[in-house]
Amino acid sequence: MVLKELMQVYQAGWKAVEEVQREERRSASLDLRWRQLNAVYGLAKGLGILQPDSTEAEVIKRWAILKNKANRQNPKA
Repeated sequence: MVLKELMQVYQAGWKAVEEVQREERRSASLDLRWRQLNAVYGLAKGLGILQPDSTEAEVIKRWAILKNKANRQNPKA
C-alpha cells in the first residue's frame, strides 16, 4: 500500500470517528448535557480560571428556570 492510500484510510477512519461523536452529541439527553456543563463549570472553578461576573447570579437563575421547565416536560430524563 502506498503512502497516499494509507493516508486515505487514516482520514476515513477519523471521519468515521467524527460521525459517531456527532451522533452521540445529537442524541445526548438534556440531563447528560446539563451534567457535562456542570462538570466543565466545576473544573474551571476548581482551576481558578473563572472570571467574576456581576451578572453570574442572573445567569444561574435563568439556567435553573430552564432546567425546571425541561424536567417538567420530561420527568424521566
